[in-house]
Amino acid sequence: MAELDAGAFDALVARLDTAMVVVTVAAEGAGGEVDGCLVGFHSQSSIDPRRYVVWLSVENRTFRLAAELATTHLAVHLLSASDLDLAERFGGTTGDDPDVDKLAGLPWSPGAGGAPLLDALPERFVGRILERLRVAGGDHVGFVLEPESAEVRAGAAEAPLRMGRTGDIDPGHPA
Repeated sequence: MAELDAGAFDALVARLDTAMVVVTVAAEGAGGEVDGCLVGFHSQSSIDPRRYVVWLSVENRTFRLAAELATTHLAVHLLSASDLDLAERFGGTTGDDPDVDKLAGLPWSPGAGGAPLLDALPERFVGRILERLRVAGGDHVGFVLEPESAEVRAGAAEAPLRMGRTGDIDPGHPA
């Protein structure tokens, strides 16, 4: 078997130009703490029954809150091309900094399991966590979600924010 050409692989993945989402969480076991992060690794993983997987970096505070067994739900919010400011907020800061509260000043309401539903991002779904997938040697953990509710704006036509447009965001922490 030929050795992987990492540059070629990275170029292929970059051409996919994934839509970006913000994932939010409320952790029961952490005293109801809430957080969220910018996510580019996510996909529907089953049609029937409907399943969706989001991959969270193990370095991320959102991951640590979602990893608690008392945490039952995640909210996945679609970013539109005009939402670069929110992508920067959720991807360019870290809740590990005691001075950072990514949800401060953003109107939101609790969804299932307390997962924050951001008013500014009305295209979203909330899923119950069915399984946490840890891949050997991987730096992300997959959260298999069973969608329980979904919202789409009537007449929504704006293109999603793509990973290629977020390359200038300085991450709040390494992947």
